[in-house]
Amino acid sequence: MKFRKALSSPYIHHPPYSTAGMMFTVILALMPALAAYTFLFGWGVLINAVLAVTVALICEAGMLAIRGRSLFPALQDGSAVLTALLLVFALPPLAPWWLTTIGVAFAIIVAKQLYGGLGFNPFNPAMIGYVVLLVSFPRELTLWSLPSSIADVSLNFGSTLSYIFAGSLPAHLSIDALTSATPLDTMKTQLGLGNTPADIMAAEPVFGFLGGKGWIWINLLLLAGGIWLIYRRVISWHIPVALLGSLATISGLFYLFDSTHNASPLFHLFSGAAILGAFFIATDPVTAATSNLGRLWYGAGIGILIYIIRSWGGFPDGVAFAVLLMNMAAPTIDHYTKPRVFGHDQQDG
Repeated sequence: MKFRKALSSPYIHHPPYSTAGMMFTVILALMPALAAYTFLFGWGVLINAVLAVTVALICEAGMLAIRGRSLFPALQDGSAVLTALLLVFALPPLAPWWLTTIGVAFAIIVAKQLYGGLGFNPFNPAMIGYVVLLVSFPRELTLWSLPSSIADVSLNFGSTLSYIFAGSLPAHLSIDALTSATPLDTMKTQLGLGNTPADIMAAEPVFGFLGGKGWIWINLLLLAGGIWLIYRRVISWHIPVALLGSLATISGLFYLFDSTHNASPLFHLFSGAAILGAFFIATDPVTAATSNLGRLWYGAGIGILIYIIRSWGGFPDGVAFAVLLMNMAAPTIDHYTKPRVFGHDQQDG
């Protein structure tokens, strides 16, 4: 009988993925939603995506050169491209070029490379970049394009390019005619004025049958992409299920208690960045908890924090802050949920 020599642990029981393979699989899962985002909200999405990826690669190359590291392995692993694309989903489609550039540059240079590069960053770089922009330039982040289904006017490719890079619009248009508040922001503001969710969704044109018009389809495509990532075993189910489950549970309890002052669970799931956060941001293997039990606590914590920030915080969507807060908690979660060492009895220390 012939015996095969066992390789050293750890033993991986699913198809092996290199870092680049994982990153580009995640990017591929984002593509349908990015295409829908562009179709529904205009050319600005695509222009900013190209700009963000270009800036990310330049910043990555520059920092690697300063640190004396080899360029091509890091530039080819797809992590900088993924960070740029995730930030594009968080920015308004007509965000000026300097806003995108600052966010991406901060994410790559400060949140990633200054900590030592991929694998050493304690916080999600895309969310750090977004929070810096949100705190520093709140007005620019409120100018969201109207979805094409309700927009009276729209910009062609040339006009969009001119506005993003030069800040100029056709003479007959103003930025107020092209933009509005997000569905989450609208809901938060109107609830503060004493209106009920049902009346708000009936009166405001930005709302559809579940949440914001346009955003529903983008979120459904993100959901499909996330499920595909679980099927391909690029991510595990623990964080997305825990995050969305806790958000649905806590919002459902408040909705059942008082539906006149609290939005429904479906609204919370499909109107903001909850699905993007659950499958594409919170599952970052570098900054998330590592054990399966830890991932459940980690995801549940993000979901609860999202609802708290949305309901009582100063920002309409709390995904970025919730992820960063739980990034800080991940080492502690890992400490208390680490699995038993192989070969030890339960009573062993």
